[in-house]
Amino acid sequence: MKTGIRARLSVMMFLEFFIWGAWFVTLGTFLAENLQATGAQTGSVFSTQSYGAIIAPFIIGLIADKYINAERILGILHLVGAALMYQMYSAGNVGEFYPYVLVYMILYMPTLALVNSVSFNQMSNPEKEFSSIRVWGTLGWIAAGLLISYAFHWDSAEAVKAGFLKKTFILGGVASLVLGLFSFTLPKTPPKVGRAERIKLSEIVGWDAIKLLRDKNFAVFFISSILICIPLAFYYQNAHPFLTGTGMDNPTGKMTIGQISEVLFLLLLPVFFTRYGFKKTILAGMLAWAVRYVLFAYGNAGELSMLLITGIALHGICYDFFFVSGQIYTDSKAGEKYKSSAQGLITLATYGIGMLIGFEVAGALTDHYKLGENLFDWKMIWLIPAGIAAAVFILFLLLFNDRQKSKKALNE
Repeated sequence: MKTGIRARLSVMMFLEFFIWGAWFVTLGTFLAENLQATGAQTGSVFSTQSYGAIIAPFIIGLIADKYINAERILGILHLVGAALMYQMYSAGNVGEFYPYVLVYMILYMPTLALVNSVSFNQMSNPEKEFSSIRVWGTLGWIAAGLLISYAFHWDSAEAVKAGFLKKTFILGGVASLVLGLFSFTLPKTPPKVGRAERIKLSEIVGWDAIKLLRDKNFAVFFISSILICIPLAFYYQNAHPFLTGTGMDNPTGKMTIGQISEVLFLLLLPVFFTRYGFKKTILAGMLAWAVRYVLFAYGNAGELSMLLITGIALHGICYDFFFVSGQIYTDSKAGEKYKSSAQGLITLATYGIGMLIGFEVAGALTDHYKLGENLFDWKMIWLIPAGIAAAVFILFLLLFNDRQKSKKALNE
């Protein structure tokens, strides 16, 4: 790959995740402090990510793969996204905010696949080249968090009360505008399917891969993937309000420790695979979710602040060891014919169904354990998802047994 193309793809990936990290991390705190949202309302707003994940394959499969170059639709979606960000910034209550964030997430989630398509189209060996491009996305997310905490100080206690968190939508909107315009300079990525060719809806949503559920081990993995996303939703929805409420300084910046650990553990993942196999790797990811929430339940911003920092740092194991290894496991089980369908099925199960349930549960429990104005029983709010993660761990430990097939997949 030419240096100029590599640089443009890296900038694209950096901005793609900078946009998301600029507002999504602090969203829970913004909703509670600025829009006085209840837990249920906050859960509904976060659920827009799941609706976006469910609808995204249709936008990619029915439009980008057939009619419009990927880089062009990427630019259009981000330009529209910039306008929606401004509307989210201007909203005065949850009722005004919700329609804009819903449309925004429906348009943003497909861009996650589009940036991958643009990148892969320029690579002769994606297995070796993609990680060096994708890492810029994580760096973009980290940069957004560091700017919010250490440059602008929008997440300090005084700034939050003054309503400065709404400025994160301007930050994200400006980045979205830049990426929207920049996208039209990216290498051409024409549609993969001719206009005369038919696109199967069953393949787009992963329905063609449903027959994989006949395999007991894959069925256990599939169900576990849905269930583990319930505690995952608690982290996205409640981590920032929790850290802010405990009085932690620069919570947004400190949460970037999770993305840093994600990079490190992604590098360790092949070593862990080779030594321990799929089952133990996935179990380690599940167990990490339970451990991190116990640490959150008993930590504080004072003498036990290291419990909170450790819980944040476990994000690398939580995400990489379960979700990334799960994608690899799915790929090994699907075979050539159903690779795309199988990945679509797992994405629908996790970011669609699993997190949709998770956000609703997290919102209801947050309301249930609200003790007063900005006062919550955080211990119970974190121990419940810890218990759910532990239960999924036990379920997977007892029912999943794919030792021989896993070893075979690793050796291929």
